[in-house]
Amino acid sequence: MDKNNTTLKDITTREDIEFLMRTFYNKALKDSSIGTFFNEIAQIDLEIHIPHISDFWEQQLFYTGNYKKNVLQIHQNLNLKKAMEKIHFDTWLNLFTTTVDNNFIGTRAELMKTRALSIATVIQLKIR
Repeated sequence: MDKNNTTLKDITTREDIEFLMRTFYNKALKDSSIGTFFNEIAQIDLEIHIPHISDFWEQQLFYTGNYKKNVLQIHQNLNLKKAMEKIHFDTWLNLFTTTVDNNFIGTRAELMKTRALSIATVIQLKIR
């Protein structure tokens, strides 16, 4: 349920981030290309995952210092179980960017998309 385009605003709160993460994961979990990574490989429980991933994005956008996990190591471990390929990263990034664009507009929304691209690029390079 995307927000009406005439009322789009920038990402300003943790609640905005949590909304985005729930919206994104509801799409990603059902995606034929990347859903397997979340459902079968990582076996994420959204109620546990959303607070962690929201901590990550809150750190990226608001520099809170709340996120302490190693994102690269997490993805390297997943890659050992099932190889992550360029198409998986492209699909993830497209879904992520579209979710941001459909729901928010502004400096932090743009920063989130830029960081997502950077993170996806670094992880792809490091897991090879």
